[in-house]
Amino acid sequence: MALILSIFVNFCIKIIQFYLKVKDFPRFMATTADLKNGIFIRFNNELHIVEEHQHRTPGNLRAFYQVKMRNMRHGRVVENRFRSGEEIELVRVERKKFSYLYHDGQSFNFMDQETFEQIPVQESLLGDGAKYLKEGEIVEIMFDGVQPVAAELPFNVNLKVVETGPGVKGDTATGATKPAKVESGAMVNVPLFINEGDVIRVDVRTGQYLERVKQ
Repeated sequence: MALILSIFVNFCIKIIQFYLKVKDFPRFMATTADLKNGIFIRFNNELHIVEEHQHRTPGNLRAFYQVKMRNMRHGRVVENRFRSGEEIELVRVERKKFSYLYHDGQSFNFMDQETFEQIPVQESLLGDGAKYLKEGEIVEIMFDGVQPVAAELPFNVNLKVVETGPGVKGDTATGATKPAKVESGAMVNVPLFINEGDVIRVDVRTGQYLERVKQ
C-alpha cells in the first residue's frame, strides 16, 4: 500500500512540474510586422515554424501577408493569409545542446550536456539526416515547454566506412562511385578509391560524400 501511494505521489508531482513549465514558458503577442522566417508562432492552437512570408498589396485592396509554415506536430506545410497588422502569437522556444546516444528501434535518444538527463526524440522531428548521426554528435534541440519541437543537426559529420567494395588506387578523376556502409548504418555513395576503414565527411543535409578525412 505504501509503495502504491509513493508511486501515485511521484506521478502527481511530475504532472504539476510539467504544468508549471508549460504555463510559464514565454509566449507573447505581436503583429504581422514581426514575421520572420524561422520564428515559431501559435496558429490554430498548434505550434508552427514560419518558412516563407511575403507582404503583398494587390492594387487598391488591403495589404496582407501570405505565410507558409510547417506544423510542428505532424510536419505538414500549411499556408495562411494574415491581414497587415493582424495580431499573432509568437512562441520563444528554448534551445539546448544534447549529445546523441543511441537509437532504440523507435526513437533517437539524447543526453543533456548540462544535466545529463536523457530524452527520446522521434525521427520525424530530426529528419532524414538522423541516419548519419553517430554516438557523441552534438545536436541542438528546441523545446516548447518540455516538448521537443525541432532540432538542428550538424551540417556534416565524419564517419568510418565499415563495408564497401575494394578500393581502386589512383581512380580520382572519373567521377564513378560505389555504395559504402558507414558506422551509423547509413549507405553513402563514395569514390572508387575509398576503402573499408577510411573516414569520410558526409553532408548531413544531402547525404552526399564530401571528402576523405586524413587520420
